[in-house]
Amino acid sequence: MQAFPEKQSPSPEVSLQLLLFVDQRPSSQEHIRQVRQFLEELNAQDEFELQIIDVGEQPYLAEHFKLIATPTLIKIHPEPRQVLAGSNLVTQLEHWWPRWRQTTELLELDEQLPSPVAPPYPLTNSVNSVVYAGELMKLSDETFRLKQEKELLQQQLQFKDRIIEILAHDLRSPLTATSLALETLSSDQITAALKVRLIQQARAQIHIIDRMITDILQTASSPNIRLQIQPNQLDLTVFLNQILTELDSQFQSKSLNLKTDIPHDTPCVYADQERIRQVVVNLLDNAIKYTPRGGSLQVSVLHRTSQKVQVSICDSGPGIPEENRDRIFQEHFRLARDEAQEGYGIGLSLCKRIIIAHYGSIWVDSSFTKGSCFHFTLPVYH
Repeated sequence: MQAFPEKQSPSPEVSLQLLLFVDQRPSSQEHIRQVRQFLEELNAQDEFELQIIDVGEQPYLAEHFKLIATPTLIKIHPEPRQVLAGSNLVTQLEHWWPRWRQTTELLELDEQLPSPVAPPYPLTNSVNSVVYAGELMKLSDETFRLKQEKELLQQQLQFKDRIIEILAHDLRSPLTATSLALETLSSDQITAALKVRLIQQARAQIHIIDRMITDILQTASSPNIRLQIQPNQLDLTVFLNQILTELDSQFQSKSLNLKTDIPHDTPCVYADQERIRQVVVNLLDNAIKYTPRGGSLQVSVLHRTSQKVQVSICDSGPGIPEENRDRIFQEHFRLARDEAQEGYGIGLSLCKRIIIAHYGSIWVDSSFTKGSCFHFTLPVYH
């Protein structure tokens, strides 16, 4: 900001106070020269104060006065404020200057009358207050930026807490499977073949637990962690039949009728085996949980296109109300009937995140009286 001091005003409250906004274009210097020349040719009694402001250096002032173009000349005192803009500023000044001077003379007469005590802060329409107003706007902008940073940090901390909660919740399944395998191994009535299979299962579950602990440690050190997958070729037919065999005792404990439609010529998919196991086990656990004793479950695979394979897990449970079918994949959302049951309400949201990380889709078809069918897709391995 540059001041033009050729004319000194003994009474700043009544002098004409002007702001000339310019930019860095070469033509701006010519506009400044023309305005200065016009003001220098005025009579001595025409007292004024001019400040030249570069909008690039003082963007807050440009915002404060709501400028839409340069050059712009603003009379900020006396009131009313007036704005002149365009390349013909001198022509406009010649027209308006006599009127501005007349207003100033009237104020000079009023100044002789008693006036109230001056306020302890800069007047809004004085040149001295321009920098003050600009600094206020700058401070306001900085405050807003800090508030945004605070909100972002809070969101990152909340995200970190959610991820840790999800991982902690997901540790339950492999821990339960390992515990059951160890309890079964302690029995004296198991065959050697079953013993070998149980040891293999326990080792696999311990490997899953180890990976989850690694995820938790990474999450604790970085709030911006995203769900990481390690996709590879996966034989879906063998994979699903393996999981169904592992859960056979749970099906039998409720006398559930399991039906499968898993074609042997299903193409391999490109997926993270451990992550997809989380999805399938979670959906099957829910199906077992909500299907009444003696009910039925169905696991099917459909090679939909040359790019995707669809897996469907259906049950004959109570179903999901239509108004909640889009919400059940949200974090911490739980149906009213489940609020008293154990769990965090994050299983389906985790399933959705895993499937999306695989560039797939997950959705549910449900009848409130005939059960639910959860579907998800995975990319075909090429």
